[in-house]
Amino acid sequence: MHQALRPPAATGIPPLIKRNTALFALSQSFTGAGIQLAYGIGPLMVIALTGSASLAGLIVGAFGVSRFLVAYPVGKITDTYGRKPGILFGLALALVGTLSVGVSMELRSATGLIVGMLVFGMGMAAAQQMRVAATDMFPPRMRAQALGYIALGALFGIVVSPLVMGTAEFAAHHSGHDAMSLPWFILPVLIVGGMVLVSFVRPDPKLIGMNLEQYYPDYKPPPRPPAGHVSTFSAWSLFRFAPTRLAIVSTCAGQGNMAIVMVLTSLVLHHHGHSLTAIAFSHMFHTAGMFGFTIPLGKLADRIGREKVMYPGVAVTLVGAIFVTFGAAFWSVTLGTFLVGLGWAAANVAATALIADHSDTAVRGRAIGVADSGAGAMNVLAAAATGPLVEWSGLPAAGMAAVLVAAVPLLMLVLTPATARRQPGRLH
Repeated sequence: MHQALRPPAATGIPPLIKRNTALFALSQSFTGAGIQLAYGIGPLMVIALTGSASLAGLIVGAFGVSRFLVAYPVGKITDTYGRKPGILFGLALALVGTLSVGVSMELRSATGLIVGMLVFGMGMAAAQQMRVAATDMFPPRMRAQALGYIALGALFGIVVSPLVMGTAEFAAHHSGHDAMSLPWFILPVLIVGGMVLVSFVRPDPKLIGMNLEQYYPDYKPPPRPPAGHVSTFSAWSLFRFAPTRLAIVSTCAGQGNMAIVMVLTSLVLHHHGHSLTAIAFSHMFHTAGMFGFTIPLGKLADRIGREKVMYPGVAVTLVGAIFVTFGAAFWSVTLGTFLVGLGWAAANVAATALIADHSDTAVRGRAIGVADSGAGAMNVLAAAATGPLVEWSGLPAAGMAAVLVAAVPLLMLVLTPATARRQPGRLH
């Protein structure tokens, strides 16, 4: 079993680990604005090109398909060749996708938009191996807060996204270009900056993870597999093991709930006549919930345990979905989307740390990739259901779907014995 959770030792974080973590966090801050824009105005871009509200979830669905397709294969790449190659590959894909989205909006091509978003989404999903890199570089007693450091970098996207959108609206007003296409020609500058930062990370985090005792003298590594050991890791091993199964379901539930709510937020605010900048502003608060509290949430998960942060996080997403669904005013909807982001952050940080705790460095990319693939599948299902639910039954029906999705891991928590949830074991 992984080391018992306890407060950090006096030795603290080695300077090299601090440097690498700061580089990843800064890279995340450069690239996070793209995700913010995709979720914030993506549904409106689809409606503008297709004229159908029932297709509003296509962008979220495209992101889900991308994450489902790429998360595990990129995990395999980073387990084999190191974390940096997979991350840089992902950012290069995102660069191509960003330009494709902008060109497609200018050409009024719905097909091009979806293809571009698929490529962009695959790139962003691959770049999520930064989280795996963070878990590699820290011992279990500091692992969740390490995830918080990386996630905190995305807060920069909160400031950048409305600024980019506001600049695009101003430029569109004076140039005649589509206000929803111009931001995608600005983002490549940020993505290239993120790639440069990642290139300075040394040594590769996987090498650090395989030799943690050299960086943390007080760390006692678990027994290593015998020489010549061939990994027997499989995705199903995660689902057969109760702790990781519950962590994956919690990750998927939080992601599914959030996918529905993010589409609803844009549609509700647009329906009430708010501008694109106002919608981006509301999503700014959502992103603040997602990333603004990740360090304290991570420290809490390290101190009191993963489950005691993960399940309350899922419960908070449920409450937030209710606010978005039944709120009418701008600030009530914004409060709801903030709560969904906050709950997602708690569930995601704690669940990722739990999976990392039970996975050796050599298979950690794939283990977390399985959870990410599951979250991608939930994105697809949520996106496929949200548009038709809004079209046929109205906003409350879609909102209640988000509530029901979040209820699943809470029900599983009640039905799973505590002894099974705390079962020791490691995946090799």
